Amino acid sequence: MVNVLFCGNSGVFDGFLTCALSLMKRTDSKEPFAFYIYTMELPRLSEKYTGLTEDEAALFERTVKGYNPENTVKVYDVTDLYEQEFAHCPNEGAYCSPYTLIRLLADLVDGMPDKLLYLDADVLFNRDVHLLYDMDISGYEYAAARDHYGKYLIYPNYINAGVLLFNMKEMKRTGIFRKAREILRQKKLVFADQSALIRSTTKRRVLPQRFNDQKFLHKHTIVRHFSKRLFWLPYPHTENIKQWQVGKVHSVFRYHQFDDILSEYERLLLVKGAVSKAD
Repeated sequence: MVNVLFCGNSGVFDGFLTCALSLMKRTDSKEPFAFYIYTMELPRLSEKYTGLTEDEAALFERTVKGYNPENTVKVYDVTDLYEQEFAHCPNEGAYCSPYTLIRLLADLVDGMPDKLLYLDADVLFNRDVHLLYDMDISGYEYAAARDHYGKYLIYPNYINAGVLLFNMKEMKRTGIFRKAREILRQKKLVFADQSALIRSTTKRRVLPQRFNDQKFLHKHTIVRHFSKRLFWLPYPHTENIKQWQVGKVHSVFRYHQFDDILSEYERLLLVKGAVSKAD
């Protein structure tokens, strides 16, 4: 079983769906996937902070089971845990959203497997997940690749937390999640959860950039992370293009390697729209 964790709400459902499609389309093994999704309701901060809907969860489950009936989906509402650990902390106004913090609740959620691949919603797999998932992380808390910009601007082994292979047994033993939450309750951090995780780390395995490529797509790229990136032309500027913005993926990045994934995603959106109208 390949265990995958997503965290977020309806606002990134398109990312959950496209990422899951990439996992299943790029993986040759018939081994089933177990998808775990943490979501929450947080209207006290924003009316946009609503959890994953039942319809979205059902569409996601139908889609992944269409590839393998043994694939499973479990959705966890972690609102109470979030309020217990992070309510009114200095990092609720995190650089992205408070949903970036909830991966740090993984040790408090019952039923989590010993090995767990956390993925940001804005990633696509370009090659087989087993190239990453089957890595030996015995004795490490987690494995992660360096941040493309942070390795130059902060320090050489500064990691990006968008792709994390968790060794849950080791992480519970060292208390890394608990330490990170405590840091977030005490001090405002620029990159919130990512910075707290790094500061709490005892031992990690640093992976080559191809396991979390934030800027380029090569033949050897395992994971393409569609995070904000710098463009030099026609003038220096940043853009935050996500994989579900299919037109921009084609026109700006000129990527067509993911067309099979994105075509199916667009077809599923039409089905979703038709169901919503019928309701």
